[in-house]
Amino acid sequence: MANTAQSKKRARQVERRTEVNKARRSRIRTFLRKVEEAIASGDAEAAKAALQAAQPELMRGVTKGVYHKNTASRKISRLAARVKAVGAN
Repeated sequence: MANTAQSKKRARQVERRTEVNKARRSRIRTFLRKVEEAIASGDAEAAKAALQAAQPELMRGVTKGVYHKNTASRKISRLAARVKAVGAN
């Protein structure tokens, strides 16, 4: 349990940041799920559009400290490869 004024304040700040980050992570997951659904449906155009929308969201998560840069790049790379494969069929 926080004892000093500083540690109490830090606890409050962490609580607020956690809420913000949780919302951000949820929003990013929604964008990623839309890409997954478009890939599953086999609609190449929808998948491409969903990926275009998801990329900036993921990278925004990086700048806000929700995801590591390499994690976001890896996710984008793998999704892009899968979207490209849908278009090839």
